[in-house]
Amino acid sequence: MLYTRQNQNCAETLSSAGSRYLNVTKKTTLIVHGYRPTGSPPIWIQQAVHLLLSVEDMNIIIVDWNRGATTLLYHRASSNTKKVAEFLKTLIDQMLADGASLDSVYMIGISLGAHISGFVGQLYNGKLGRITGLDPAGPLFNGKPPEERLDPTDAQFVDVIHSDIDGSQYFKCDHQRSVFLFLSSLKESCNITAYPCNTYRDYRNSKCASCEAFQPMPCPVLGYYADKWKSYLILKNPPVTKVFFDTSDEEPFCLHHYLVDIIIWNKTVRRGSLIIKLTDQAGNTAESTINHEVATFQQYNQTSVLAGFDQDFEKIARISLAFSTGSVIGPKHKLRILQMRLRSITNPERPHLCRYDLVLLENTEIIFKPIPCENMQT
Repeated sequence: MLYTRQNQNCAETLSSAGSRYLNVTKKTTLIVHGYRPTGSPPIWIQQAVHLLLSVEDMNIIIVDWNRGATTLLYHRASSNTKKVAEFLKTLIDQMLADGASLDSVYMIGISLGAHISGFVGQLYNGKLGRITGLDPAGPLFNGKPPEERLDPTDAQFVDVIHSDIDGSQYFKCDHQRSVFLFLSSLKESCNITAYPCNTYRDYRNSKCASCEAFQPMPCPVLGYYADKWKSYLILKNPPVTKVFFDTSDEEPFCLHHYLVDIIIWNKTVRRGSLIIKLTDQAGNTAESTINHEVATFQQYNQTSVLAGFDQDFEKIARISLAFSTGSVIGPKHKLRILQMRLRSITNPERPHLCRYDLVLLENTEIIFKPIPCENMQT
């Protein structure tokens, strides 16, 4: 089913008889849905069409393989994926014969559709322009060789959003969340920043907040515009980059990230978590929504804590901190802070904010007014 800016409310069914609207000199985006056990059409298709056409004049082909995807037997739907890929090759071959370029072919595949996109890419020896995989299906594909699943070599640029923490439970909302994260990126109301890191644990422990490798650009963003970082990413050896990110629980899903650097002067090590709140000049307050692992604070050593807020305050009037060891018994600990520094990762050009000589009593919030760090004397 073809949509363009000329027929964005009523699809044209592509056939061998030709097309009234298809313009092969433009970019062509194929959207391939996934496993549909109930047979219901994806609710997000029309939104995807309108958002994509709003950002770029292109051809959008919705690949309807619902008859092959609708079954309570997942393995049966899985076995149909290569058949769909072969059919799509026939379609793309005709487009190429009419003057299209593989460089301008972009496939967006959801769940099983991500692997279909990979199989199409393999049929063209990885020369498709781009494939985006939205939570590629795990069951029957995890651990398989590259030719049996979506692989980084299946297109000139392959980006994947993994949002499902438990692939065995298909109906969990996190499986579909990847689709809505991608759609949100098209609205550009705010960007979801993704941080290159070896492991999720390292990311949680604030070890991967540097974006120096991409200067003068910031860290990559999730979704449609991720290919702006293509030239940086494909030069890596191997040319595969894992990135991690956090989201808020509601659209537009993005968080505004800060690093909170803490230097303590306690003689003994302190382990615990920080709760961080920001307040702007109008009195609006935002609390960090990232659940950190327990941080370790040592005398005169800087500990950095990653904090994400669902609101962005250009001018911060007050900061509040609370320290907790998580223990409900035993002595209440103090965290004696020699220096606290708040620095924005999302907007690194903003001045760093500092405060010196704070004492945090466990589970007790302290509120203070920060000032630009260059005005502080060490």
